Amino acid sequence: MSFGVGIIGCGLIGQKRAKALGEGRLIACADINEAKAKALSGKSEAKVFSDWRELLALPEVAIVVIATRHDSLAEITLAAIEAGKHVLVEKPAARNPAELEPVMAAAERRGVKVHVGFNHRYHRAFRKARELFEAGALGELMFIRARYGHGGRIGYEKEWRADPVLCGGGELMDQGPHLIDLARWFLGDFTDVQGFAHTYYWNMPVDDNGFMLLKTAKHQVAFLHASCTEWKNLFSMEIYGRDAKLEITGLGGSYGVERLTYYKMLPEMGPPETTTWEYPMGDDSWAVELAEFYDDIRLNRPPSVGLKDACEALKVVEKIYEQS
Repeated sequence: MSFGVGIIGCGLIGQKRAKALGEGRLIACADINEAKAKALSGKSEAKVFSDWRELLALPEVAIVVIATRHDSLAEITLAAIEAGKHVLVEKPAARNPAELEPVMAAAERRGVKVHVGFNHRYHRAFRKARELFEAGALGELMFIRARYGHGGRIGYEKEWRADPVLCGGGELMDQGPHLIDLARWFLGDFTDVQGFAHTYYWNMPVDDNGFMLLKTAKHQVAFLHASCTEWKNLFSMEIYGRDAKLEITGLGGSYGVERLTYYKMLPEMGPPETTTWEYPMGDDSWAVELAEFYDDIRLNRPPSVGLKDACEALKVVEKIYEQS
């Protein structure tokens, strides 16, 4: 079964999604900057629109990928659902939980699949980490410690991510949801949320650092820090179990080689047995994620990461903004 795909939002992420679609799947592209849509369509026969509503009207489009700014994610997702399309919407899927409520209700009513693009779950290191976790290699989990940050660039404070209306927040709404989603993927729902978001460096009306202390009902803790004052791009996540620890560093590119290290506690304790996997090859996460979504549709199964996951991440962000 082949699915025709339309992409709304033809910037960097839309381009990554297009490359991962598979041959002949791209039916249409839409962007308010029509030149971007034309560039994304390339030499294909994909139709080009400046109005996303025209793309949704195409019967040959079965799946819509939505990679726009945060302020339009929920609106376009809702319209795509009502048009009977399956949807892959980029994280965070909305600016706040309230925006997601009608989207979730519509998806349930219309019976379409909605996958939220928490793409980091599909990186090789995290796929391997999840495999080890599900095999019981860590024992009962205790806590997670993670950092994710970049240093911005000249003019960063004037970009759309620095606009609270367009983004819905600052760094806590940018890289923060990835950290929250990954921590929740391993630990489960957080019942106690504490944190602080603040602007230390950038001259903008949104936060450039977000600090989170999240706790589950079983008192497992995630200590997370998202920053755009990191200067040297960094990704680091440590997952601590009673029997072993996993450490994931790098995401490729400017974040460094993607690497997973497994530290297995020995009966006598002391220095652990250590195994490391490195993934210097190209990033296949976009293709793996889309392949899974195609299978979700074919097999009529719920997406592994959906609107509920986005809503839970946004609830954490909202609570921390309230506390700050």
